[in-house]
Amino acid sequence: MNPCATAAAAVLFDLDGTFADTAPDMARALNRLLRAEGRAPLPFARIRPHVSHGGRALIGLGFGLQPGDPDYEQLRQQFLHLYSDDLARDTQLFPGMAELLAGLEQRAVPWGIVTNKPGWLTEPLLRLLGWSERAACVVSGDTTPNAKPHPEPLLHACRQMGVVPERSWYVGDAERDIAAGRAAGTRTLIALFGYLRETDEPARWGADGLIARPLDVLDWIDR
Repeated sequence: MNPCATAAAAVLFDLDGTFADTAPDMARALNRLLRAEGRAPLPFARIRPHVSHGGRALIGLGFGLQPGDPDYEQLRQQFLHLYSDDLARDTQLFPGMAELLAGLEQRAVPWGIVTNKPGWLTEPLLRLLGWSERAACVVSGDTTPNAKPHPEPLLHACRQMGVVPERSWYVGDAERDIAAGRAAGTRTLIALFGYLRETDEPARWGADGLIARPLDVLDWIDR
């Protein structure tokens, strides 16, 4: 197919577990906090499936605490600051993602990031990875009053890019990503290479498709 003939208006990506493999650095921050609190560190394989769900999920995993519990917010803030001190030691794009972005740019399809990660972590991370200047938009968890699964972040991204949601795609690895995309009117793809948990049932989330590798996105948008 002619690369310039794609009907896609834009492609948007979740950050953790879709665009970039942030689990090694987030797992290290959690284990530093566990050691500081006199607890045993957790195996990476146990932490990885929870990373897409952010600090709340990781504090729940490591300490068995939820929002509203004593010490929860203090531990969450400690975790976030430990993570911010070493954002990109081992974080990198998933294999094939750079090639996907090049393919989108060749097709003149703009791409952007829509994440629930707070902006004070999202923006420096993208700068450290070297991709902040090439993204057409970056919408963080605190950019709009509502975060995913609310559709507002995706609608905001589409407005910023000057594209219609119905011709755009959102790629994510969590059920809330697909819920947000569907509510916003975008087409949706599930990144099976991301941080899915054993209990997840992505085939039941109602996405337009499932992808095993980043470059599969091109197959979908070229159809």
